[in-house]
Amino acid sequence: MSTSRLSEAYVRWADLEVRASSPLYADWALSIAADEQVLGLVLRLPGRKRQPNLVFAAARAVGAPLGTFDVVRPWLLEHWAEVEAVALNRSTQTNEAARCAVLLPVLSRLEGPLALLEVGASAGLCLYPDRYSYRYATPDGPVVLDPVDGPSSVLIDCAVDDSALVPASLPRVTWRAGLDLNPLDVTDPDDVAWLRTLVWPEHDERRARLDAACALVAADPPRVVRGDLLEDLDALVRQAPRDAHLVVFHGHVLVYLDPVDRQRFVDRMGALDGTWVANEGARVLESSADLPDDGRTVLSVDGVPVARTHPHGAAIARL
Repeated sequence: MSTSRLSEAYVRWADLEVRASSPLYADWALSIAADEQVLGLVLRLPGRKRQPNLVFAAARAVGAPLGTFDVVRPWLLEHWAEVEAVALNRSTQTNEAARCAVLLPVLSRLEGPLALLEVGASAGLCLYPDRYSYRYATPDGPVVLDPVDGPSSVLIDCAVDDSALVPASLPRVTWRAGLDLNPLDVTDPDDVAWLRTLVWPEHDERRARLDAACALVAADPPRVVRGDLLEDLDALVRQAPRDAHLVVFHGHVLVYLDPVDRQRFVDRMGALDGTWVANEGARVLESSADLPDDGRTVLSVDGVPVARTHPHGAAIARL
C-alpha cells in the first residue's frame, strides 16, 4: 500500500466511523493522514495491522496522552517501537455486547432451542444474547426485555424504527461456542484491559457496559476455540447438538478477508444446515453492495439483507 492510499483510508475512517462519535480519534486520524512521517511508521506494519483503531488502541495501551494530535505526535515518534510491538501482538477485537440488540430481532424469531456459533468471537460476549436486558426505543414507546430469571446487570439500549422488529421474548440458547484466530479470555485481566482500550476514548457508557458484560460472562466463560474460519469452522459445526437450531453468526469479520477467501466462506454458509446471520459493512458482501456505504452495517440472514444497523448496536432500521 502506498502512503497516499493509507492516507485516504485514514480520512475515510474518520469521516464514516468516528467524526460524529469520537472527535479525538477523528483528529488523530485526519492529522496522521496529512503526516508523511507518521504514515511511514504505520506503513511498516503488516497490512492488517494498519487499521486506525488498532494503532490508536496500541498507542493508548502503552501510555499515549489523550490530547490533540499536536500533543500525541511527539510522544508517538518517541514511543513507536512500543506501539508497534503491541499492534503486532494484538488485533482489533472489539467485543461490543450491544450488538446482541440488533441480532435479537432475528434470533428471537427462529424456532429454538438455539445453538449459537460465533465466527470472530473475540472474548465471546455476543454469545450471551439471552443473559442481557434490553431497552428498545420504538415509535410506540420504550420496550424492555429481561432474561427469564429477571433483570440483567447488563442493560443494552437500542433505537428501532419499526416496533414490529422488537422481539416478544429472548431466545432459549442451549449451546454456544466461538471461533477466533486469537481468542480473548474474560477471566484474564490483560485481555479485559485490551478490550477496554479498544473502546473509543469518549465512550464511557460502552466501557461501563463492557465491564458489566465481562463480569457476567466470567461467571460462566464461553468456549472460544482458536482457529481459522475457513479451515476450522466445520469441526466446530459438527459439535453443535442436533436437537438445536444452529445459528452461525458474525459481525465486522469478513472485511479482513481477501475477496477469494470471503467468497469461499459465503459458499460454505450457503450449504449450512442452519441459519447464517451476518452483520458486516455495506460493501463486504455482494448481496449488499448496492446499499450506501455510510458507516452503518448491514444485517443479513442467509445472504439476504434485512436491516441497517449501527456498528456498535445502538440502532436498527428495517430495509
